[in-house]
Amino acid sequence: MKRIISEKFSKALASIHQVQRGMTGLETAIILIAFVTVASVFAYAVLSAGLFSAERGKETVYAGLEQAKANLEVSGSVIVTSDNATRTSATEIRFTVRNAIAGSPIDMTPNDGETAGTNRCILSLTTAKAYFNNIPWSCEPIGDDDGDYLLESGEQLEITLVMADLGTPTTGEWADLGPNDWFNIQVKPMLGSTMTLQRTLPAGLDDIMDLH
Repeated sequence: MKRIISEKFSKALASIHQVQRGMTGLETAIILIAFVTVASVFAYAVLSAGLFSAERGKETVYAGLEQAKANLEVSGSVIVTSDNATRTSATEIRFTVRNAIAGSPIDMTPNDGETAGTNRCILSLTTAKAYFNNIPWSCEPIGDDDGDYLLESGEQLEITLVMADLGTPTTGEWADLGPNDWFNIQVKPMLGSTMTLQRTLPAGLDDIMDLH
């Protein structure tokens, strides 16, 4: 009887372990290599994304510096002249500009009013009744000058707007600038921020008016 029970126990015990097997070293190596490969690919993706973000951030900083290094500023007052005969309206507006920060030159090729698309610096004029975009203007170097239209560090340009050369306004209806009238001039260089000038004419016009 004991022999029969022992044989049955042995068979039962054998049936329990007959489907179990151990993990070989080769399988372990394969799994380890798979984990290392996946981790390497993930690390490369994260590193590439970080490098790309850093590069884009650097480009943004440099672009901002280029914009900041090419800003215009007014040097001195805005000079307005009027009709010597009647003194009822402004005839010319003059002001001097310079490079605000010693940096990138600014293309100040003027708009002569005849050749379209040659100027890269746009001037616009706004009054109470009209708006002119890309108006004709001229410029003359003041002081140190190297003979071109690039406004570089240490150079200054006097810009002149002649009221008779404005032409047809973009919007509104042009009326001569007279006593107590205000005007707004925007200088928009290709590189850098827009410079804005806003002045008001006095109640009585003189031949030459210095508008601070």
